[in-house]
Amino acid sequence: CLFMLKVLLSVLALSTYYSADAFTWKVNADLSLCLVVEIQSCLVSSGDVGCGMFQCFSNNSCEIQGLHHICLTLLHNAGRYDSQGKSFVKDALRCMAVGLRQRFSCVSRRCSAVKEMVYVLQRECYAKHQLCLALRDHIDTVGNLVQFHLMFPPGPYVELTNFLLKCGDEVRTWVGRRLRGQCEQYWGSLCSNFAGNCPLCQSDTLHQSTSPSTSAPWPITAGGPLQQPTREAKPEDRSRLSQIDNTTESGSVVSEKSSVTPP
Repeated sequence: CLFMLKVLLSVLALSTYYSADAFTWKVNADLSLCLVVEIQSCLVSSGDVGCGMFQCFSNNSCEIQGLHHICLTLLHNAGRYDSQGKSFVKDALRCMAVGLRQRFSCVSRRCSAVKEMVYVLQRECYAKHQLCLALRDHIDTVGNLVQFHLMFPPGPYVELTNFLLKCGDEVRTWVGRRLRGQCEQYWGSLCSNFAGNCPLCQSDTLHQSTSPSTSAPWPITAGGPLQQPTREAKPEDRSRLSQIDNTTESGSVVSEKSSVTPP
C-alpha cells in the first residue's frame, strides 16, 4: 500500500528530526584542518576501484555511515548480477570514488556541506549507471542495506532507499513491506495501525491504477549527525573489484562483511 509507505517514511523523517535535534552542533560543526588533511591523504592514497576509498569518511567527527557497507554489499553480490549488473558495480563504485576525490577539496569544511556533497554524488552515480536496471531482478541482494534501524540518522542508506523507491512498483512494494515489517518489530501496534487503515489504502491503490502518479515517492530527508575519529583505508579492498569480471553468475552470495549496530 503506497499510502502506508508514505506514512511510514514520514514518521521516520519526523522521528529522525527530533532525535537529531540534540546533535545539531555536530551537523553544523566544521572538520578540523587536521582531519581535512587526513581525509584528503586517505582519498589520494586509495585507488579508484574497490571499497578502500569509502572508509576515508567512516570514522571522524563528520562521520558518514554506510558508504563502505554499501560498496562491500554490491561487490560481494556481483556474482548474482548479469553482465549489465557487473558493469554497474564497477562503473558506479568508480564514479563514487573519483567523485569523492575530486569534490572533497572543493567543498567547505562544514559537515553539512560534506554530507550533501556525498548524497548528491550518490544520486548522480546511481542514476548514471542504472542502479534500477542492475538490481531490479536481484533486489534481495541489497536486503541488508534496506533496514529500519539504518534509517537513523538519515545518510547514505536513506539515499539508497529513496532511489530504490523510484525503481518501479515491484521494487517500491518490496521496500515498503520490508520497512513496515521491521517497523512493527520496533514500534509494534503503531505501524500495524497505519497498515490497517484500509479505506485510505484502497483509495490510494485505486488512484494509482487509474491515473499514474507524476510525483516521486516521499523522500526521507538526508542530513543527520555523525560521530567518531578517521582511519586509513584498507589497501586490500582495492583488489576486490578486479575479481568481478571473473565471477560467474552462478556464484554464491558472499556473507555481509560489514555489520552496523542499531542506534
